[in-house]
Amino acid sequence: MSETVLLAESGRTTGSATARRLRADDRIPGVVYGHGMDPVSVTVVRRDLRVALSGAAGLNTILDLTVDGEVYPTLVKDIQRHPVKRNVQHIDFIQVNLNEEVTVAVPVRLEGEAKAVEADGGLVDLTMTELEVVTTPRNIPDEVVIDVSDMDMDTTIRVSDIPLPAGVTAAADPEFPVVTVLTMRTPVLDAEEAAAEAAAEEGEEGDAAGDSAGDDSD
Repeated sequence: MSETVLLAESGRTTGSATARRLRADDRIPGVVYGHGMDPVSVTVVRRDLRVALSGAAGLNTILDLTVDGEVYPTLVKDIQRHPVKRNVQHIDFIQVNLNEEVTVAVPVRLEGEAKAVEADGGLVDLTMTELEVVTTPRNIPDEVVIDVSDMDMDTTIRVSDIPLPAGVTAAADPEFPVVTVLTMRTPVLDAEEAAAEAAAEEGEEGDAAGDSAGDDSD
């Protein structure tokens, strides 16, 4: 994974009023911390941040955050968004050691076509859209890909079944199901059940009519 340079400015005044002015000027307030350093309040240009995180790695992009000439290798630790507009309101950067392992969430993507499942009226269900992995920053995969081509109605793909690159391990429970198969109701089955229910209702109505006739004869 390659690093991306992101320029930041320090020395901003903290507080909600200042933050609003920065956002109005298309800048995002943030903070960088980690590895024993004192937290530094920074601002980044909104467009620069968007471009820096637009690659395949997304939020897991290693950012060479350059603050007043000092370069901090960082990852995005947290992003706060506006509850309605969903634009970024504040961002936390955490300084990392490129030789030390970190835990990050990586997107999960399915590929292939589960023909056996489709033929039996089933549906492949992804229960985990992100997988937490442990690895060094430069070894973070852009995504975890799971091939579902060989799945059938009895297949469950668990965390331990997911192929991961060398040096990458899953942080989740190995037995946790990641991909399962849902059994869907078929039109034929629905029609058969409807016919059975109708016949049962007719039988109940017939029994009720017979009981009524018996009461009248008394």
